[in-house]
Amino acid sequence: MSVRYVRRAVAERQIAFHRLGRSIRIDPADLAAFVRAGRVEPMTAETVWRGLRSVA
Repeated sequence: MSVRYVRRAVAERQIAFHRLGRSIRIDPADLAAFVRAGRVEPMTAETVWRGLRSVA
């Protein structure tokens, strides 16, 4: 993650953090939960065909 992305996530309160003066700290467990919440499962041929069948 870039510094800009982290700053935006903190400013928009998308991730939990602790403020220590001007600095902020992010708990590794909170960071892991944030990353898990944004995970997208890969597509397989089976899921593509299943999606096409449901459209038809």
